[in-house]
Amino acid sequence: MIWLRSILFNLAFYVITASAALLAQPLLLAPRGWLLPPMRWWASTILWLLRHLCGIRVRVTGLEHLPPGGALLAAKHQSAFDTVIWLRLLPDTAYVLKRELLWIPFYGWLARKVGMIAVDRAAGATAMRSLLKAGRAAAAAGRQIVIFPEGTRVAPGARVAYQPGVAALAAATGLPVLPVATDSGLCWGRRTFLKRPGTITVAILPPLPQGLRREALLTALETAVEGETDRLLAGRLVDNSVDNALAALRSQ
Repeated sequence: MIWLRSILFNLAFYVITASAALLAQPLLLAPRGWLLPPMRWWASTILWLLRHLCGIRVRVTGLEHLPPGGALLAAKHQSAFDTVIWLRLLPDTAYVLKRELLWIPFYGWLARKVGMIAVDRAAGATAMRSLLKAGRAAAAAGRQIVIFPEGTRVAPGARVAYQPGVAALAAATGLPVLPVATDSGLCWGRRTFLKRPGTITVAILPPLPQGLRREALLTALETAVEGETDRLLAGRLVDNSVDNALAALRSQ
């Protein structure tokens, strides 16, 4: 059953995404803000498909921590799901993403038009200057910047070093830094076809103290995100153990 649900979801995902990107091309000639409602519609549609085709629900906690206006969300990255959810939750999202994504026909053109922040990972200091310039512009416009400080998708339970770009962005923009934990990889794994039923939790944590130096900020960020992520994963293990025990009792 999971295989069938996953086939239907993946087929619908790619068809809807490609169709939406193609139909939105005329908006490249319109003001940037005109693209925001179609983006939110696309994200809402993908979340609807996850729920009704895959049995995956979404629980978001800590929305009260989001300030009005600009913010810098430093989010755990386990799954492609993490690149969808913020288009639904935030009014004007600016993802920090790798430059190669802008080369994708149709999608890349829209991402550039809407003001996503593209980074050339091989450009060194030039990439950092470009990141900070785009970050300042997004902050000045009151947008919410989403950055994945690990720099890549990381499987649940695994850890990689946090990259310093988030600290540089925080210093350059003056935006509050909100750590974000998730267990999305348990339902929508990285580079996996199957989508497993369950509830994905996205936990928005209180903002870090402002004015922290780079090393202190990275340490505080990693402690907050990884600690909450571990708690979410442990909770899922407990829930699964209870479910398995109840299923065993029912079968007796």
